[in-house]
Amino acid sequence: MVVARKQQSVWRGMELYACIAYAVLFEVFVFWRSSATSSEYSSGANGRWLYGLKPGWIAGRQMDLSDTQWRNFRSGLPALTAVMAAFSILGACLRTSLGLKGRGMARFWLLASSVYVIYLHGNCVLFILAIVLGNYILTKALAGKVVFPYLLWIYNLTFLVSNRLYSGYKFASFGEQFAFLDQHRGALRWHISFNMVMLRMVSFGLDYHWAQISQPSTINWENHMRKCELCTPGISGTEGSSCYLSRQEKPVSGAQYNLVTYLAYLLYAPLYIAGPIITFNAFASQLENIQKAYSRKDIAIYGLRWLLCFLLIEFLTHHCYFNALAISGVWQRLSPLEIFIIGYGVLNFMWLKFLLIWRFFRFWALIDGIETLENMTKCLNNCCDLETFWKSWHASYNRYLVRYLYIPLGGSRWRFLNVWIIFTFVAIWHDLEWRLLSWAWVTCVLWGPELLVKSLMRTPQMASFKKTNAYRECHALAGSLNITGLMLANLVGFVVGPDGMKLLASRMLSRENVPLLLAIVFSFYIGTKLMLAIHDHAEKSQESKK
Repeated sequence: MVVARKQQSVWRGMELYACIAYAVLFEVFVFWRSSATSSEYSSGANGRWLYGLKPGWIAGRQMDLSDTQWRNFRSGLPALTAVMAAFSILGACLRTSLGLKGRGMARFWLLASSVYVIYLHGNCVLFILAIVLGNYILTKALAGKVVFPYLLWIYNLTFLVSNRLYSGYKFASFGEQFAFLDQHRGALRWHISFNMVMLRMVSFGLDYHWAQISQPSTINWENHMRKCELCTPGISGTEGSSCYLSRQEKPVSGAQYNLVTYLAYLLYAPLYIAGPIITFNAFASQLENIQKAYSRKDIAIYGLRWLLCFLLIEFLTHHCYFNALAISGVWQRLSPLEIFIIGYGVLNFMWLKFLLIWRFFRFWALIDGIETLENMTKCLNNCCDLETFWKSWHASYNRYLVRYLYIPLGGSRWRFLNVWIIFTFVAIWHDLEWRLLSWAWVTCVLWGPELLVKSLMRTPQMASFKKTNAYRECHALAGSLNITGLMLANLVGFVVGPDGMKLLASRMLSRENVPLLLAIVFSFYIGTKLMLAIHDHAEKSQESKK
């Protein structure tokens, strides 16, 4: 028995080194091939095919700024940094010199954030105020009644959908005498950021509702989350301290559910544009007592790591024009291998882009003494199933959906139905587009088999099988198929769309491309085995600490 264990340990070690070597070669090949393709289509006669390229600062190369979100964030970074510094220094001075807490800090952040939001939206901030005041009146009038949660969701979904349909509202619709107000619409269209405001309005309403009926949204958040098998869309580093989760679940005093704190929460500048999402309870409690989970040193290291990630994306966008190749339609002219590489590269670019945007605003909030959940808790390339992926991508949104939708809808008792409801909501929340609905429904289709297999693996009859090497191989194969499906779903939703998927399928699913498809699945198989080894190592480390 001892000899067999030693042989197995040696084999596992050799297998791990082989997987690492393959992964390194795979990434090097992807970078080399994508860099070559990018150079080919950005210069000479082919240069006309790509758009969104701008002069770069690395070795005279162009850089890919075709992604609107990244381009706007990157160009506004100096101004955002200056605003962050000014707001944070002023807030810290008021806390220390005047001893502001609770409502005092709420007033400061309401005033400071109002200036920030008026700059962003101009006169259109009046539309936001009208909607949020209506939500406040509804909450104060009906919270505690059985019908309130339904009315709250109807109210917020109505404005969310109408904003998407009409791209916001115009003052001219109230009469020509108000048309001049439409000329000062600010630097950012208000209906784009309204989806974040809508989530906060629901959080305030339901947190106050549950406080009124003296019934927390979950009896025991930690235990309930372990039982929840749905992990819907959402640092290396911590996801969020247990202190944050306790703040989220514990209602604040009744006096804190007031208009000033409510407006400060909705308009809180560090988290207003992109999050991470924070519940009202967690926000209001930290106005009174700022977070202590992260020291100044921790926050400084967090900022330094953000800077290193920023340099990484700068290097990437100077050498690999993934997004430009995708949105310019050039992918239709590429070979099947190049199409796969560009699709894989686009997803990695998206992950890194969102990581930088979300971490910047989380860093700002931490400086101000407000802790939020980390949105990217794992690397994109370290997720071999849908559950892990959606737990670690936009994790604060995942927690929000579990708290305010999944559990109230019945939790794991109705998991198969809840998956469809929640992902449809997520698609509409992002935008009213068929490609996003297609993405949501493809993901739901993929989720069904995973839920069935995981339910089967939890049965007592499978306990002995899970200890065998055969289970490990089956797990790796299933993971490779899961990654392939997940990649296709995200390409449908965020790159090629449903129509483009038909063309992509016709190019990839041909007889001559069978070896390529097998090579792709094999690469993901090796990647999954590497992920399982990392997971095992993490579990052993935790056990040794205990």
